[in-house]
This record gives sequence, C-alpha cells and structure tokens, in this order.
Amino acid sequence: MTYPQNLKGYVGDVGFDPLGFSEYFDMKWLREAEIKHGRASMLATVGFVMQEFWTIPGLTPVADSNLAPTAVGASAMFQIIVWGGVLEFWTNKGNVTMETMFEDPDRVPGDLGFDPMGLAVGKSTEEKELMQYKELKNGRLAMLAIGGMIHHNWITGDALF
Repeated sequence: MTYPQNLKGYVGDVGFDPLGFSEYFDMKWLREAEIKHGRASMLATVGFVMQEFWTIPGLTPVADSNLAPTAVGASAMFQIIVWGGVLEFWTNKGNVTMETMFEDPDRVPGDLGFDPMGLAVGKSTEEKELMQYKELKNGRLAMLAIGGMIHHNWITGDALF
C-alpha cells in the first residue's frame, strides 16, 4: 500500500487511508467530517451510559439505551436533527455543501472559534496541535465505542451495565 500524499501536514496523520478517500475528496472536508463525527460520538457515548443511571425528570426510564429514542418520542428526536442543522448552517456561514464549505481558504476544519474558557489562549502551536491530536484520537475511539455499545445491546438484548 502506498502512502497517501494528501494526508501530509494534517494533525493525526498515520498514513492510513486504505480506500483512498483522500485521493478523491477534499481533505479539508474529510477532516471536518471526522472531527464532527468524533465530537458527536464522544457526546453519544456519555449519553448512552448516563441514561442507564439517570433519567431526566418527567421522562420514562428505560434499561436499554437503544430504546431511549422511543421513550422521548419523535418530536424530541426531530429537535436534535433540526438544531444540529441550524448549528451546522450557523458555524459554516450558510456554506454547508461539500463544494462551498471551504470557499474561505483560511477556514480550518473543526475550528469553530469557540473557546469560552480560553483553553487555547497563550498556547504554542505545538501545544494546540497536541490537543487537536488528542481530540482526534478520542473521537476515533468514541466512534468505535458507540458502535460497540449499540451493537452490544442489539445482540444481547440487555442493558450495557
């Protein structure tokens, strides 16, 4: 397998692109997708586990996290999708397609400019890249973890814990 040339210079590059996506798609778009899915998966793993031990007052507790969407109903799930779309539209200034998302050449994938606690203030480039690397690695792990947890519940029919 040859080393994918389009991965060079990106944080977290380990030379792994067996299907050659970086050859055919915009690398910034691929990185943006990876970061977004990783962030969503990190939140999902926490929510998947938390709902087994804690229930929002007024909602029906369920032992199997896969059944939680049925407990809250379609309207609550629809709200998540709508607000996710609003957030996507807002953070990309209306450029939400693959072709227009990175019209601004200075736009960095995954950088929303959101740092209310000032965690990036005063950090060197190396320190920022290390934090980006950690986020990427944790996101990759969370994507595998949430898939494993969902399939565990489907296959066994039991709660996770």
